[in-house]
Amino acid sequence: MLRNFLKESGIARKDFFIIFVLLFNAFASLYIISIIIDDLLSVLNVTYTETLIIWTSYFAATVGSSIVGSILSNKFRRLSFLYLWMILGVVISPLPALINNSSVMHVSAVSILLGVSSGLGMPSCLAYFADWTLVENRGRIGGTVLLVTNLSAPLFIVLFSMFNLIINSIILALWRGFGLTVFFMKPEEKPIPERRKNSSFVSILHDKSFVLYFIAWLMFCLIDRFETPIQRNFLGDYYKIILILGPLLGGLSAFVGGLLSDKIGRKRIVLYGFVSLGIAYAIIGITSAPLISWFLSLSVLSISAGIVWVLFVLIVWGDLSQSGTREKYYAIGTIPFFLTNIIQLLSAEYVTLIPQTSAFSLAAFFLFLAVLPLLYAPETLPEKKIELRQLRRYVEAARKVKEKYGEKGAKG
Repeated sequence: MLRNFLKESGIARKDFFIIFVLLFNAFASLYIISIIIDDLLSVLNVTYTETLIIWTSYFAATVGSSIVGSILSNKFRRLSFLYLWMILGVVISPLPALINNSSVMHVSAVSILLGVSSGLGMPSCLAYFADWTLVENRGRIGGTVLLVTNLSAPLFIVLFSMFNLIINSIILALWRGFGLTVFFMKPEEKPIPERRKNSSFVSILHDKSFVLYFIAWLMFCLIDRFETPIQRNFLGDYYKIILILGPLLGGLSAFVGGLLSDKIGRKRIVLYGFVSLGIAYAIIGITSAPLISWFLSLSVLSISAGIVWVLFVLIVWGDLSQSGTREKYYAIGTIPFFLTNIIQLLSAEYVTLIPQTSAFSLAAFFLFLAVLPLLYAPETLPEKKIELRQLRRYVEAARKVKEKYGEKGAKG
Protein backbone atom coordinates (compact mmCIF):
# COMPACT_ATOMS: atom_id res chain seq x y z
CA MET A 1 0.00 0.00 0.00
CA LEU A 2 2.76 2.44 0.97
CA ARG A 3 4.73 1.47 -2.13
CA ASN A 4 1.76 2.27 -4.37
CA PHE A 5 1.17 5.55 -2.53
CA LEU A 6 4.79 6.64 -3.02
CA LYS A 7 4.78 5.54 -6.65
CA GLU A 8 1.63 7.55 -7.39
CA SER A 9 3.10 10.51 -5.48
CA GLY A 10 6.30 10.46 -7.54
CA ILE A 11 8.57 10.57 -4.49
CA ALA A 12 11.29 8.25 -3.22
CA ARG A 13 10.72 6.43 0.07
CA LYS A 14 13.66 8.17 1.75
CA ASP A 15 12.54 11.66 0.72
CA PHE A 16 8.98 10.98 1.87
CA PHE A 17 10.08 9.87 5.34
CA ILE A 18 12.41 12.84 5.71
CA ILE A 19 9.57 15.23 4.85
CA PHE A 20 7.17 13.34 7.08
CA VAL A 21 9.47 13.37 10.13
CA LEU A 22 10.35 17.06 9.71
CA LEU A 23 6.76 18.28 9.32
CA PHE A 24 5.16 15.92 11.84
CA ASN A 25 7.78 16.80 14.43
CA ALA A 26 7.39 20.55 13.80
CA PHE A 27 3.57 20.62 13.79
CA ALA A 28 3.23 18.35 16.82
CA SER A 29 5.79 20.49 18.68
CA LEU A 30 3.58 23.56 18.15
CA TYR A 31 0.66 21.67 19.63
CA ILE A 32 2.69 20.38 22.60
CA ILE A 33 4.08 23.85 23.36
CA SER A 34 0.54 25.27 23.52
CA ILE A 35 -0.35 22.59 26.08
CA ILE A 36 2.77 23.37 28.15
CA ILE A 37 2.06 27.12 28.13
CA ASP A 38 -1.49 26.37 29.35
CA ASP A 39 0.10 24.28 32.13
CA LEU A 40 2.34 27.21 33.03
CA LEU A 41 -0.64 29.54 33.24
CA SER A 42 -2.58 27.15 35.47
CA VAL A 43 0.39 26.69 37.81
CA LEU A 44 0.91 30.44 38.19
CA ASN A 45 -2.82 31.25 38.46
CA VAL A 46 -2.39 34.38 36.33
CA THR A 47 -4.83 37.18 35.59
CA TYR A 48 -6.35 37.96 32.17
CA THR A 49 -3.79 40.69 31.50
CA GLU A 50 -0.90 38.42 32.46
CA THR A 51 -2.29 35.65 30.25
CA LEU A 52 -2.44 38.12 27.38
CA ILE A 53 1.18 39.17 27.95
CA ILE A 54 2.48 35.59 28.04
CA TRP A 55 0.60 34.36 24.95
CA THR A 56 1.41 37.54 23.01
CA SER A 57 5.08 37.04 23.83
CA TYR A 58 4.94 33.51 22.43
CA PHE A 59 3.06 34.31 19.21
CA ALA A 60 5.04 37.47 18.49
CA ALA A 61 8.31 35.58 19.03
CA THR A 62 7.15 32.79 16.73
CA VAL A 63 6.31 35.22 13.92
CA GLY A 64 9.39 37.39 14.43
CA SER A 65 11.80 34.45 14.54
CA SER A 66 10.11 32.94 11.48
CA ILE A 67 10.84 36.10 9.48
CA VAL A 68 14.41 36.22 10.81
CA GLY A 69 14.84 32.53 10.01
CA SER A 70 13.68 33.05 6.42
CA ILE A 71 16.39 35.70 6.03
CA LEU A 72 19.14 33.67 7.72
CA SER A 73 18.27 30.54 5.74
CA ASN A 74 19.91 32.01 2.63
CA LYS A 75 23.18 32.50 4.51
CA PHE A 76 23.54 28.87 5.60
CA ARG A 77 23.13 25.45 4.08
CA ARG A 78 19.48 24.57 4.60
CA LEU A 79 20.11 21.21 6.26
CA SER A 80 22.69 22.71 8.63
CA PHE A 81 20.20 25.41 9.54
CA LEU A 82 17.45 22.83 10.16
CA TYR A 83 19.75 20.77 12.40
CA LEU A 84 20.69 23.87 14.42
CA TRP A 85 17.00 24.73 14.76
CA MET A 86 16.12 21.27 16.07
CA ILE A 87 19.07 21.29 18.51
CA LEU A 88 17.91 24.72 19.72
CA GLY A 89 14.47 23.22 20.32
CA VAL A 90 15.97 20.40 22.39
CA VAL A 91 17.91 22.90 24.53
CA ILE A 92 15.00 25.29 25.11
CA SER A 93 12.24 22.71 25.67
CA PRO A 94 13.18 21.79 29.30
CA LEU A 95 13.10 25.46 30.45
CA PRO A 96 9.42 25.42 31.56
CA ALA A 97 10.35 22.71 34.08
CA LEU A 98 12.61 25.23 35.84
CA ILE A 99 9.77 27.65 36.53
CA ASN A 100 8.35 27.41 40.03
CA ASN A 101 6.37 30.33 41.44
CA SER A 102 8.26 32.67 39.12
CA SER A 103 7.10 36.08 37.97
CA VAL A 104 5.15 36.79 34.82
CA MET A 105 8.28 38.26 33.30
CA HIS A 106 10.15 34.98 33.74
CA VAL A 107 7.30 33.03 32.16
CA SER A 108 7.09 35.55 29.32
CA ALA A 109 10.83 35.15 28.71
CA VAL A 110 10.43 31.37 28.51
CA SER A 111 7.44 31.83 26.18
CA ILE A 112 9.59 34.01 23.91
CA LEU A 113 12.31 31.33 23.82
CA LEU A 114 9.71 28.65 23.05
CA GLY A 115 8.39 30.88 20.26
CA VAL A 116 11.88 31.27 18.82
CA SER A 117 12.40 27.50 18.98
CA SER A 118 9.11 27.07 17.09
CA GLY A 119 9.41 29.71 14.40
CA LEU A 120 13.08 30.06 13.52
CA GLY A 121 13.34 27.03 11.25
CA MET A 122 9.69 26.61 10.29
CA PRO A 123 9.99 28.41 6.89
CA SER A 124 12.98 26.25 5.96
CA CYS A 125 11.12 23.13 7.03
CA LEU A 126 8.12 24.03 4.86
CA ALA A 127 10.38 25.07 1.98
CA TYR A 128 12.13 21.69 2.15
CA PHE A 129 8.71 20.04 1.79
CA ALA A 130 7.89 22.17 -1.27
CA ASP A 131 11.28 21.60 -2.91
CA TRP A 132 11.10 17.81 -2.65
CA THR A 133 7.48 17.33 -3.75
CA LEU A 134 6.10 17.51 -7.27
CA VAL A 135 3.55 20.28 -7.72
CA GLU A 136 0.94 17.80 -8.98
CA ASN A 137 1.33 15.59 -5.87
CA ARG A 138 2.01 18.21 -3.20
CA GLY A 139 -1.55 18.08 -1.87
CA ARG A 140 -1.48 14.31 -1.46
CA ILE A 141 1.70 14.36 0.64
CA GLY A 142 0.76 17.48 2.62
CA GLY A 143 -2.68 16.03 3.40
CA THR A 144 -1.07 12.81 4.64
CA VAL A 145 1.15 14.71 7.08
CA LEU A 146 -1.75 16.76 8.45
CA LEU A 147 -3.91 13.64 8.74
CA VAL A 148 -1.35 11.90 10.96
CA THR A 149 -0.69 15.09 12.95
CA ASN A 150 -4.39 15.69 13.65
CA LEU A 151 -5.07 12.06 14.49
CA SER A 152 -2.29 12.32 17.07
CA ALA A 153 -3.80 15.43 18.73
CA PRO A 154 -6.21 13.55 21.07
CA LEU A 155 -3.34 11.24 22.05
CA PHE A 156 -1.21 14.23 23.02
CA ILE A 157 -4.09 15.64 25.09
CA VAL A 158 -4.43 12.39 27.02
CA LEU A 159 -0.67 11.89 27.39
CA PHE A 160 0.13 15.36 28.69
CA SER A 161 -2.85 15.38 31.06
CA MET A 162 -1.28 12.39 32.87
CA PHE A 163 1.95 14.16 33.87
CA ASN A 164 3.09 17.37 35.50
CA LEU A 165 4.88 20.32 33.92
CA ILE A 166 8.37 18.95 34.56
CA ILE A 167 7.77 15.62 32.86
CA ASN A 168 5.87 17.26 29.98
CA SER A 169 8.83 19.59 29.35
CA ILE A 170 11.19 16.62 29.24
CA ILE A 171 8.85 14.81 26.81
CA LEU A 172 8.87 17.90 24.58
CA ALA A 173 12.68 17.93 24.59
CA LEU A 174 12.77 14.24 23.66
CA TRP A 175 10.21 14.84 20.92
CA ARG A 176 12.25 17.68 19.44
CA GLY A 177 15.28 15.43 19.61
CA PHE A 178 13.38 12.78 17.68
CA GLY A 179 13.37 15.16 14.71
CA LEU A 180 17.15 14.80 14.48
CA THR A 181 16.67 11.21 13.30
CA VAL A 182 16.42 12.63 9.76
CA PHE A 183 20.20 13.03 9.97
CA PHE A 184 20.54 9.24 9.74
CA MET A 185 18.39 9.20 6.60
CA LYS A 186 21.10 11.24 4.84
CA PRO A 187 18.96 14.02 3.31
CA GLU A 188 20.31 15.91 0.34
CA GLU A 189 20.50 19.58 -0.60
CA LYS A 190 18.93 20.94 -3.76
CA PRO A 191 21.05 23.58 -5.52
CA ILE A 192 19.49 27.05 -5.45
CA PRO A 193 20.25 29.61 -8.18
CA GLU A 194 22.18 32.51 -6.67
CA ARG A 195 19.85 35.10 -8.22
CA ARG A 196 16.88 33.67 -6.28
CA LYS A 197 18.58 34.01 -2.91
CA ASN A 198 18.25 37.77 -3.04
CA SER A 199 14.45 37.93 -3.27
CA SER A 200 12.93 40.50 -0.93
CA PHE A 201 9.73 40.61 1.10
CA VAL A 202 8.67 43.66 -0.94
CA SER A 203 8.82 41.70 -4.19
CA ILE A 204 6.64 39.00 -2.63
CA LEU A 205 4.05 41.57 -1.51
CA HIS A 206 4.01 42.87 -5.10
CA ASP A 207 3.00 39.42 -6.30
CA LYS A 208 -0.70 39.85 -7.06
CA SER A 209 -1.45 36.14 -6.81
CA PHE A 210 0.16 35.95 -3.38
CA VAL A 211 -1.74 38.99 -2.10
CA LEU A 212 -5.13 37.67 -3.26
CA TYR A 213 -4.64 34.32 -1.55
CA PHE A 214 -3.14 35.99 1.52
CA ILE A 215 -6.18 38.28 1.98
CA ALA A 216 -8.55 35.31 1.83
CA TRP A 217 -6.39 33.35 4.31
CA LEU A 218 -6.18 36.34 6.67
CA MET A 219 -9.96 36.81 6.65
CA PHE A 220 -10.49 33.12 7.35
CA CYS A 221 -8.13 33.22 10.36
CA LEU A 222 -9.76 36.38 11.73
CA ILE A 223 -13.27 34.97 11.46
CA ASP A 224 -12.23 31.65 12.97
CA ARG A 225 -10.56 33.36 15.94
CA PHE A 226 -13.51 35.69 16.54
CA GLU A 227 -16.04 32.85 16.54
CA THR A 228 -14.10 30.41 18.74
CA PRO A 229 -14.85 32.23 22.06
CA ILE A 230 -18.57 32.27 21.16
CA GLN A 231 -18.53 28.53 20.48
CA ARG A 232 -16.69 27.88 23.73
CA ASN A 233 -19.06 30.11 25.70
CA PHE A 234 -22.23 28.52 24.32
CA LEU A 235 -21.18 24.86 24.45
CA GLY A 236 -19.47 24.98 27.85
CA ASP A 237 -18.27 21.51 28.82
CA TYR A 238 -19.51 20.13 25.48
CA TYR A 239 -16.75 22.16 23.81
CA LYS A 240 -14.23 19.53 24.99
CA ILE A 241 -15.90 17.08 22.62
CA ILE A 242 -15.25 19.46 19.75
CA LEU A 243 -11.59 19.74 20.80
CA ILE A 244 -11.29 15.97 20.29
CA LEU A 245 -13.56 15.47 17.26
CA GLY A 246 -12.39 18.64 15.49
CA PRO A 247 -8.80 17.51 14.81
CA LEU A 248 -10.01 14.07 13.68
CA LEU A 249 -12.49 15.48 11.17
CA GLY A 250 -10.03 18.20 10.17
CA GLY A 251 -7.28 15.66 9.54
CA LEU A 252 -9.49 13.48 7.35
CA SER A 253 -10.74 16.47 5.37
CA ALA A 254 -7.16 17.79 4.99
CA PHE A 255 -6.17 14.46 3.43
CA VAL A 256 -9.18 14.35 1.10
CA GLY A 257 -8.81 18.05 0.28
CA GLY A 258 -5.14 17.55 -0.56
CA LEU A 259 -5.96 14.66 -2.90
CA LEU A 260 -8.71 16.61 -4.65
CA SER A 261 -6.55 19.72 -4.98
CA ASP A 262 -4.07 17.63 -6.96
CA LYS A 263 -6.83 16.41 -9.26
CA ILE A 264 -9.04 19.44 -9.92
CA GLY A 265 -6.92 22.36 -8.73
CA ARG A 266 -6.27 24.38 -5.58
CA LYS A 267 -8.57 27.30 -6.26
CA ARG A 268 -11.72 25.23 -6.64
CA ILE A 269 -11.07 23.28 -3.43
CA VAL A 270 -10.38 26.48 -1.46
CA LEU A 271 -13.64 27.95 -2.76
CA TYR A 272 -15.52 24.81 -1.69
CA GLY A 273 -13.97 25.12 1.77
CA PHE A 274 -14.93 28.78 2.18
CA VAL A 275 -18.47 28.32 0.88
CA SER A 276 -19.11 25.34 3.16
CA LEU A 277 -17.80 27.37 6.11
CA GLY A 278 -20.19 30.18 5.26
CA ILE A 279 -23.11 27.75 5.02
CA ALA A 280 -22.21 26.17 8.38
CA TYR A 281 -22.14 29.57 10.10
CA ALA A 282 -25.39 30.53 8.39
CA ILE A 283 -27.07 27.36 9.71
CA ILE A 284 -26.02 28.19 13.27
CA GLY A 285 -27.29 31.74 12.84
CA ILE A 286 -30.68 30.53 11.62
CA THR A 287 -31.27 27.62 14.03
CA SER A 288 -30.14 29.62 17.08
CA ALA A 289 -29.84 27.13 19.97
CA PRO A 290 -30.40 23.35 19.47
CA LEU A 291 -27.25 21.44 20.36
CA ILE A 292 -27.69 18.92 17.53
CA SER A 293 -27.62 21.64 14.87
CA TRP A 294 -24.58 23.16 16.58
CA PHE A 295 -22.64 19.92 16.55
CA LEU A 296 -23.57 19.26 12.92
CA SER A 297 -22.50 22.75 11.92
CA LEU A 298 -19.29 22.58 13.95
CA SER A 299 -18.51 19.25 12.27
CA VAL A 300 -18.84 20.97 8.90
CA LEU A 301 -16.62 23.77 10.22
CA SER A 302 -13.94 21.25 11.23
CA ILE A 303 -14.07 19.57 7.83
CA SER A 304 -13.87 22.89 5.98
CA ALA A 305 -11.07 24.13 8.24
CA GLY A 306 -9.01 21.03 7.45
CA ILE A 307 -9.34 21.77 3.74
CA VAL A 308 -8.32 25.40 4.19
CA TRP A 309 -5.38 24.53 6.47
CA VAL A 310 -3.77 22.05 4.11
CA LEU A 311 -4.08 24.49 1.20
CA PHE A 312 -2.80 27.59 2.98
CA VAL A 313 -0.29 26.14 5.43
CA LEU A 314 1.44 23.73 3.05
CA ILE A 315 0.44 23.91 -0.60
CA VAL A 316 -0.39 27.34 -2.03
CA TRP A 317 2.77 29.20 -0.95
CA GLY A 318 4.90 26.37 -2.31
CA ASP A 319 3.04 26.55 -5.63
CA LEU A 320 3.49 30.32 -5.93
CA SER A 321 7.20 30.34 -5.10
CA GLN A 322 10.38 28.87 -6.51
CA SER A 323 13.33 27.21 -4.83
CA GLY A 324 15.33 29.92 -3.06
CA THR A 325 12.33 32.18 -2.41
CA ARG A 326 10.08 29.74 -0.60
CA GLU A 327 11.26 30.49 2.95
CA LYS A 328 10.05 34.09 2.67
CA TYR A 329 6.74 33.07 1.07
CA TYR A 330 6.05 30.64 3.89
CA ALA A 331 7.22 33.10 6.56
CA ILE A 332 4.70 35.72 5.42
CA GLY A 333 2.02 33.17 4.59
CA THR A 334 1.96 31.72 8.12
CA ILE A 335 1.73 35.10 9.87
CA PRO A 336 -2.12 35.17 10.01
CA PHE A 337 -2.24 31.75 11.67
CA PHE A 338 -0.25 33.02 14.67
CA LEU A 339 -0.99 36.74 14.99
CA THR A 340 -4.77 36.32 14.84
CA ASN A 341 -4.47 34.35 18.09
CA ILE A 342 -3.43 37.62 19.75
CA ILE A 343 -6.50 39.33 18.29
CA GLN A 344 -8.63 36.51 19.70
CA LEU A 345 -7.20 37.07 23.19
CA LEU A 346 -7.82 40.82 22.96
CA SER A 347 -11.39 40.49 21.69
CA ALA A 348 -12.63 37.39 23.54
CA GLU A 349 -14.36 39.27 26.36
CA TYR A 350 -16.16 41.60 23.96
CA VAL A 351 -17.08 39.13 21.21
CA THR A 352 -19.07 36.98 23.64
CA LEU A 353 -21.35 39.97 24.29
CA ILE A 354 -22.62 39.81 20.70
CA PRO A 355 -25.83 37.74 20.30
CA GLN A 356 -24.91 34.30 19.03
CA THR A 357 -27.21 34.29 16.00
CA SER A 358 -25.94 37.73 14.94
CA ALA A 359 -22.31 36.73 15.42
CA PHE A 360 -22.56 33.65 13.21
CA SER A 361 -24.64 35.41 10.59
CA LEU A 362 -21.95 38.10 10.38
CA ALA A 363 -19.30 35.38 10.12
CA ALA A 364 -21.16 33.83 7.19
CA PHE A 365 -21.38 37.24 5.50
CA PHE A 366 -17.66 37.99 5.89
CA LEU A 367 -16.72 34.51 4.69
CA PHE A 368 -18.63 35.09 1.50
CA LEU A 369 -16.75 38.39 1.16
CA ALA A 370 -13.50 36.47 1.66
CA VAL A 371 -14.37 34.46 -1.43
CA LEU A 372 -14.14 37.59 -3.63
CA PRO A 373 -10.30 37.75 -3.71
CA LEU A 374 -10.25 34.06 -4.59
CA LEU A 375 -12.44 34.68 -7.63
CA TYR A 376 -9.68 36.88 -9.06
CA ALA A 377 -6.81 34.66 -7.90
CA PRO A 378 -5.21 32.36 -10.49
CA GLU A 379 -5.09 28.59 -10.21
CA THR A 380 -1.72 27.65 -8.70
CA LEU A 381 -1.73 24.09 -10.05
CA PRO A 382 -0.57 24.32 -13.70
CA GLU A 383 -3.45 23.75 -16.12
CA LYS A 384 -1.32 21.26 -18.05
CA LYS A 385 -1.10 19.08 -14.94
CA ILE A 386 -4.90 19.10 -14.53
CA GLU A 387 -5.45 18.33 -18.21
CA LEU A 388 -2.87 15.52 -18.08
CA ARG A 389 -4.62 13.92 -15.11
CA GLN A 390 -7.97 14.15 -16.90
CA LEU A 391 -6.46 12.61 -20.02
CA ARG A 392 -5.02 9.75 -17.98
CA ARG A 393 -8.43 9.10 -16.43
CA TYR A 394 -10.08 9.05 -19.85
CA VAL A 395 -7.44 6.66 -21.21
CA GLU A 396 -7.82 4.39 -18.19
CA ALA A 397 -11.62 4.40 -18.52
CA ALA A 398 -11.37 3.66 -22.26
CA ARG A 399 -8.95 0.80 -21.56
CA LYS A 400 -11.34 -0.75 -19.05
CA VAL A 401 -14.27 -0.43 -21.47
CA LYS A 402 -12.21 -1.99 -24.25
CA GLU A 403 -11.17 -4.87 -22.01
CA LYS A 404 -14.75 -5.42 -20.87
CA TYR A 405 -16.30 -5.50 -24.35
CA GLY A 406 -13.28 -7.32 -25.76
CA GLU A 407 -13.90 -10.18 -23.34
CA LYS A 408 -17.61 -10.27 -24.31
CA GLY A 409 -16.70 -10.34 -27.98
CA ALA A 410 -14.26 -13.19 -27.44
CA LYS A 411 -16.92 -15.18 -25.59
CA GLY A 412 -19.44 -14.50 -28.35
